[in-house]
Amino acid sequence: MNENRPLNITLLAGGISTEREISLLTGQQIAAALERAFHNVFVSDISPDDLSALGHRPCDLVFPALHGVFGEDGQVQQLIEDRGLPYVGSGPAASKMAMDKVATKSCLLEHNVPTATWQVVYVHKYKDDSWLPASGIGYPCVIKPIAEGSSVGCKICPDLAAARAHLREFLPKYGSMLVEQFIGGLELTVGIIDGQTLPIIQIKPATPFYDYQSKYFRDDTEYLFDIDLPAAVLTRVAEVARQTHRCVGARHLSRVDVIVERNTHEPYVLEINTLPGFTSHSLVPKAAAQAGIGFVELCDRLAQMALRDAAVNSR
Repeated sequence: MNENRPLNITLLAGGISTEREISLLTGQQIAAALERAFHNVFVSDISPDDLSALGHRPCDLVFPALHGVFGEDGQVQQLIEDRGLPYVGSGPAASKMAMDKVATKSCLLEHNVPTATWQVVYVHKYKDDSWLPASGIGYPCVIKPIAEGSSVGCKICPDLAAARAHLREFLPKYGSMLVEQFIGGLELTVGIIDGQTLPIIQIKPATPFYDYQSKYFRDDTEYLFDIDLPAAVLTRVAEVARQTHRCVGARHLSRVDVIVERNTHEPYVLEINTLPGFTSHSLVPKAAAQAGIGFVELCDRLAQMALRDAAVNSR
């Protein structure tokens, strides 16, 4: 599979975020694939209080298989860079922007990439009996944390009462929440590897909302490559995904989530993930397989990209 020498790879999995469980599953899958590509893999947990994973042994590169806070928000990436180690994935600045949904949406707006109307609600300004969504949002609306993944804390609120209830519950925990216009339509996701888009996937959950369980554990979510949309629309979806990848400065891999409005077929970017999951239910590996790239080859390619870019940057 890999014609180059075996690499010593430190794989980071676990971490401290609410997505720790998924990170451990992702890490197991990637480690097994890299070992099948004849690399030496050292799976290590990491936290702000225990950085020993980055210093115990010499390694050729680091492969973060982390999600959420202290995983894909730029903190770990900066620690790896400070040690001068090659690593898979986006740099600190791009990771931080992609993790922050408000920063991402502001960037999209600046680059004329369509995204749903939104506002930010802050706990210190929130008044339950008088709060209303901003003009253009309406109902239903979507309320989510600004810097969480895997739909943690995210809810589609059908009316004002539900929206206020969700804000009451989650604002004290997060300090601020994103309130977003709900756009009805087809939910698509676009994997990007080394700047190239993979086959687009339509997601059809059996539940009303593609939540944490649907993403990782339920077996009744449908993932479709035969999408009932005109070719021109799918071409546009791929282009807005590439624009999103470029405007946040992502590298190596990402996954861009898009809603195509049911009537106008206009695509709206929801968010970008710079360290998407690599579990049995995950979307980038499914899309890569559709393109003829097996899981072992995909993980090996990503490792080689890290070495390639480190060599270029050292010149």
